[in-house]
Amino acid sequence: MTEFEDEYSAGLEGDFQELRGALLSDTINTLSPNEPVCLTETTTVHDAVVRMLAARQPGVLVVNRDGRLSGIFTERDLLTRVVGRDLDPGTTPLAAVMTRDPEALTARDRVCYAVNRMSVAGYRTIPLVDEAHRPVGIVTIHDFIKWLAHLFPEAVLNLRPGDVIKRPLEVDAG
Repeated sequence: MTEFEDEYSAGLEGDFQELRGALLSDTINTLSPNEPVCLTETTTVHDAVVRMLAARQPGVLVVNRDGRLSGIFTERDLLTRVVGRDLDPGTTPLAAVMTRDPEALTARDRVCYAVNRMSVAGYRTIPLVDEAHRPVGIVTIHDFIKWLAHLFPEAVLNLRPGDVIKRPLEVDAG
């Protein structure tokens, strides 16, 4: 192995250590959570979808009279609980099809905990709340992918599917 290859390997190892450290120490706030779209339980599915499209978000948070989180309605809910049951989006209220009392995190929770919850529970969207359980943000699987892409070493990001990490002197011109 040449000195250049040793340097390259050491650089990659450093990049992976940086990723590991970020995963364990970064908070969800690092992901730059989006402002949530908050609606009431009486809002129709149609109106919720219009708001989701306008905000380019995969879901809306449902709040009670006190502004506290009471539910979440996502694209998945639209498919499985509305379209899949042949309900009328124009007359169906969110209360009938939302996920009640969803698990919520805070912006101070660690990224690794959020990734664990998404993996174990199968979430794609997680509401963020303050101490009074009022929505303050929303994070999606897309936010985590952007965060990873920003942290991950360029050498890995540029690999084609099925490729392995190559040493610089082994890379061919083809």
